[in-house]
Amino acid sequence: MSYLKNKTVAVTGGAGFLGRQLCPKLEERGAAVFIPRSRDYDLREKSGILRMLEDSRPEVVIHLAAVVGGIEANRRHPGRFFYDNAIMGIQLLEASRKFGVAKAVIIGTVCAYPKFAPTPFKEEEIWKGYPEETNAPYGLAKKILLVQSQAYRREYGFNSVYLLPTNLYGPGDNFDPESSHVIPALIRKFIEAGEGGEREVVVWGTGKACREFLYVKDAAEGIVLAAESYNKPEPVNLGSGVEISIRDLAERIKLLTGFPGRIVWDEDKPEGQPRRCLDTSRAQAEFGFRALTDLDAGLKATIEWYQSRRKG
Repeated sequence: MSYLKNKTVAVTGGAGFLGRQLCPKLEERGAAVFIPRSRDYDLREKSGILRMLEDSRPEVVIHLAAVVGGIEANRRHPGRFFYDNAIMGIQLLEASRKFGVAKAVIIGTVCAYPKFAPTPFKEEEIWKGYPEETNAPYGLAKKILLVQSQAYRREYGFNSVYLLPTNLYGPGDNFDPESSHVIPALIRKFIEAGEGGEREVVVWGTGKACREFLYVKDAAEGIVLAAESYNKPEPVNLGSGVEISIRDLAERIKLLTGFPGRIVWDEDKPEGQPRRCLDTSRAQAEFGFRALTDLDAGLKATIEWYQSRRKG
């Protein structure tokens, strides 16, 4: 029987990209899911968090809610990205342990890793350097929740676990050009360029930077598995373990979207951390997680979803 069966699980950010995949999986395990909507509960405010806990009375809290974006959004809003993410998480953990929540699952970010961490990133490397400058405020805001999670376990015996997912993608992703991440941004660029009869698509950077991507449904499964059976202080990576250069990624998306033109690389634009690839062995050893969706299949599903929404 699943640990989650007949338990109330509050999922902050449950109506978002990852939450829409996670919540049905929790319900399949027999959980009663409560999703605090931002219009009803401002989780940056202590009063909003306390009302959410009073209204839902959860035994488990899964904290997905975050203010996120791509390189340009991080450059424009470093203060907001730091404050909103830090204050939400810090106050939520404190209120949850005082309220008597049995378990908290905190979702961190690959952006917390040092800029030049050796690849694949191992969890014990997380404190061995400063994050990539572009998204350091966001990465550090999420990283302090690991400190809090471990400190609360030591002092209060509070069962809080911390997961580090790599870059997510999939159907339902954010395709807003002002705030989207690289995969939805590229999909939109190539599709719009093809529809407009353009001959080229401009992509930021040199294309040499490398990334690892995790399909959103796989990420949701990993979180559920950790919520069910992981109860240790050490952080755990969630990823596919497969690295790809941005240049190769762009070429794949160009092919899958059918864009006939060429790619132009704007080398004056930033491209973020040089490499990102996770060691995923701890997740497999501790709770049996392994990503099942290969990149081409995931990209095809994401492109199809976006095209269907445009037509609709």
